[in-house]
Amino acid sequence: MRIEDVIRTKGSTEVVTIAPDATVTDLVNLLAERNIGAVVVSVDGVHIDGIVSERDVVRGLAQHGGGIVDQTVRQLMTSEVYTVEPDSLLEDTAQSMTVHRIRHMPVLVNGQMVGLVSIGDVVKHRIDQLTDERDHLIGYLHS
Repeated sequence: MRIEDVIRTKGSTEVVTIAPDATVTDLVNLLAERNIGAVVVSVDGVHIDGIVSERDVVRGLAQHGGGIVDQTVRQLMTSEVYTVEPDSLLEDTAQSMTVHRIRHMPVLVNGQMVGLVSIGDVVKHRIDQLTDERDHLIGYLHS
């Protein structure tokens, strides 16, 4: 199974982005409003400047206290973003997420974002795949 399969069944390919100069307050409101755990940081909505997650907000609060809400997303974001391509294998993506301890990976085609996959998306697809295999085996054994 490939990442393009995950994106296709996910439904929406919209990638929520935020500008690097937005405040952390704007970020927290966006995360809550969209019920998501991370946002890609992008000036133009297509190219990646960074990624910022709930974990980054928590770390910022631990280091800077409540004043973090007035800082910019640029000050909080992770600049080194691991990405994946649509033809990447699901297993390889899961391995990369585990090794790098990340939960979200933008999907790129020719350097432009076409989607975002989360560890939840990857796990759901793997579980669905295993369930299908089990059902086929059970059907085979009963026939």
